[in-house]
Amino acid sequence: MFLSVMGDLEPELAGQFAGDAATRPAPGPVERRPAPDPARLRTPDHEAREVRPPVARMPGMATFVSELDPRPLWRHFDRILATPRPSKHEEAMRALVLDVARARNLATRTDDYGNVVVTLPASKGREKAPTVVLQSHLDMVCEKNAGVELDFAKDPIVPRREGDWLYATGTTLGSDNGIGVAAMLAIAESDELVHGPLELLFTVEEEIGLEGASALDPALVTGRTLLNLDTEEEYALYVGCSGGAGSELAIPLDTMFGVDGRVGLAIRISGLKGGHSGVDIHLQRGNALQLLARALWPLWKEFQFEVLSITGGNLTNAIPREAEAVLRLAPEDVVPFQKALDAAFAGMRAELATADPGLAWSAGEAPASGQVWSDATAARVLALLAALPHGVIRMSDDIPGLVETSTNFARVRTEGTVLRVSMSNRSSVDSALRALQSRMAGFAEVAGGEATQSEGYPGWKPDMASPVLGRMKAVHERVVGKAPAIKAIHAGLECGVLGAKLKGCDMISFGPEIQHPHSPDERVLIPSVERFWRLLAATLEDLAA
Repeated sequence: MFLSVMGDLEPELAGQFAGDAATRPAPGPVERRPAPDPARLRTPDHEAREVRPPVARMPGMATFVSELDPRPLWRHFDRILATPRPSKHEEAMRALVLDVARARNLATRTDDYGNVVVTLPASKGREKAPTVVLQSHLDMVCEKNAGVELDFAKDPIVPRREGDWLYATGTTLGSDNGIGVAAMLAIAESDELVHGPLELLFTVEEEIGLEGASALDPALVTGRTLLNLDTEEEYALYVGCSGGAGSELAIPLDTMFGVDGRVGLAIRISGLKGGHSGVDIHLQRGNALQLLARALWPLWKEFQFEVLSITGGNLTNAIPREAEAVLRLAPEDVVPFQKALDAAFAGMRAELATADPGLAWSAGEAPASGQVWSDATAARVLALLAALPHGVIRMSDDIPGLVETSTNFARVRTEGTVLRVSMSNRSSVDSALRALQSRMAGFAEVAGGEATQSEGYPGWKPDMASPVLGRMKAVHERVVGKAPAIKAIHAGLECGVLGAKLKGCDMISFGPEIQHPHSPDERVLIPSVERFWRLLAATLEDLAA
């Protein structure tokens, strides 16, 4: 899913609630928490908080999670914790959804990609209300700490509680988007909630590129009011997101045999924070690939070193934290080169002292065998890598604090005689996104290569006159007791894809407080789930009026 630094559409509301981005912890790596020793801990304000130790379970066994309130929701989330659901392997979760529907004699529809819709008839007297779609995704990000023995393909997630927070034990929890799925299943079983006709849309493969939503058969869904339950910030309603499209640059490498007698040197960058290439892009953290290229390009002019390979980065939606170049130098150049390299990186570390102070580098002996890039290739490729953009391209003119357009210099791989460069481009303005892709094609052409552009996914343009937004703002203030923040996010949401497929669909996204998703530090605030449930129930009743 996504993380939690967004642009606020109503800045006058800033600071009025705990979920405001100004007061929320910055995303990114967080300190690991040691296992608590006592059965009770003290919070910073000296109030005792409950600690529930990890609970392993036998098949079919419930945990303390099923006893939390609201019980209908938490009971289903407890079942979800015991159900494997990695992306591309949502079969067991889909079976769970269909079992719930079958037990209630509810109609279901499944498309060829595995997305499921469960249809709920309206409450008595609300049959003429417009159909509302509730939507969540079935898959989860499967990450665990080193040394944790858990097979996501078959083992249940092991929950633990610290105060008001629910965690897993050394793994991701899957509250993203398991809480939304659990809420929808609880609604499917409820005889007490008041609502109009409902369609419960469960999508697959969200976490690996919105694949299920992109493949959705639009005939599966008839409703044109959609509530997405995949937001991770309480007290906020989301009404927009960026679109995204990748650019893959392929640069041919002319190679030759290197000069005899040269020694190998591996230059490595590490220690950077990295982060999400959308919601963290404005934090001005270091990009390992960009910093490496920035150091090497001027030094090549001075030392004429030979290049065997350059690699760095991993996922296209992550800011690169590490990068490496393997070089060959004349023996007499090694010491002065290392001194010049240290000076260059020391300057960069000073620049990043606030935003990303952990920059580290090393220059160590490396094998010197193999063909090297020709001088002409080294000149044009190092110049390309030093010139490629990274970071915010443009901020929104309309939404304070929201990034409109950005690019992530995401990954470099040396594959034989081709250098492959991956750029992840985002924008809430489609023309700006396509212009950025065109710019990347220009860089590739100047360097003697070519670019392949992905079709990408569409953005979701905020509609401040949205009927569902107006009604939810009023319901939120009445039920929760405070006005919600109205926000957009510089990252992809399924709403962008679904809005393009379901023409004329009025959409909004909201959810409970979830922190550090996609990491073993993921946690959900238990009281926020109760407030989320009340808000969802009241919204459904209001939309059925």
